[in-house]
Amino acid sequence: MKQTRRASLIETILNTAIGYLIAVTTQIIVLPWFGVHLPIASNFVIGLVFTVVSIARGFALRRFFEALRVKGVLA
Repeated sequence: MKQTRRASLIETILNTAIGYLIAVTTQIIVLPWFGVHLPIASNFVIGLVFTVVSIARGFALRRFFEALRVKGVLA
């Protein structure tokens, strides 16, 4: 069965939100191991920047593979 647009949107939002929380939590735990001590607010901003970059990367790859599919390169 095909996924509805609403279900796809909910999945994407949830996936992004969970990824953001995991990234920020990881930064808060791991950065001090390397002597980097940042305020919590900075960790949230850094996480947001990486999330935006990740979304852009994912979008670009999806469009690239869709173009390949349309051209018949991918079966």
